[in-house]
Amino acid sequence: FKLPSDSFKYLVWCDIEEHSVRGNQLLCPRVREGPSEEELFFRKEEHTLKRRKQVTDTEKWEKRLQENWENCAELNLSFQDLGDLYQVENLKRILRRLIRVEKLWLVDNSLTDLSAIRLPRCRELNVNKNHFTSFKQLPKIPQIQHLSLAENNITSLNGISDFRHTPLESLILKRNPCEFQERYRQLVFSNLPNLKILDGIPKLPEDCSPPEVRFFYRMCTIL
Repeated sequence: FKLPSDSFKYLVWCDIEEHSVRGNQLLCPRVREGPSEEELFFRKEEHTLKRRKQVTDTEKWEKRLQENWENCAELNLSFQDLGDLYQVENLKRILRRLIRVEKLWLVDNSLTDLSAIRLPRCRELNVNKNHFTSFKQLPKIPQIQHLSLAENNITSLNGISDFRHTPLESLILKRNPCEFQERYRQLVFSNLPNLKILDGIPKLPEDCSPPEVRFFYRMCTIL
């Protein structure tokens, strides 16, 4: 039996009538879009269309104002359950509008590439538990201070030097394949001399030595 809420299950918060809540007032909004009309017919869920109607240009503009993503300073878009490509595209549409966001969480969204996204004011970004394989796939974050990439699939440190000229202070790479690279901490700190904390551990004296110098000290000289 169909429940009374069935006709609302694919609606995002801003599609519900008679409320004035804006996007920058929410910390954990549901942003994934519902299926297209064709997909609903294919799923035999066309009854959900009863609540849908033709949207005018004015209503589209009112929705954009209500979303108000441009004024979000702190936002959690984690665990969005992005099961379809069009839902991922809708998330990227929102990310492109976050021109003032300073703290952003995108945990466990199966994301693979956000290199086309720019977050000009973002100081804190958490993209734990996604599918990134390279630093090159991250968004442009020139003001980043705290970056968390735990539980992705980053295999090498190639591209990490792109953050050399950012104010990055803290970086988390736990449970990535690159963590098992020889002289891992020394390599990270040599590429990021301004970094203060790696994987929750402050910079240690032995982390400051360039890898090649540290290797020289391991050599045994016989006289």
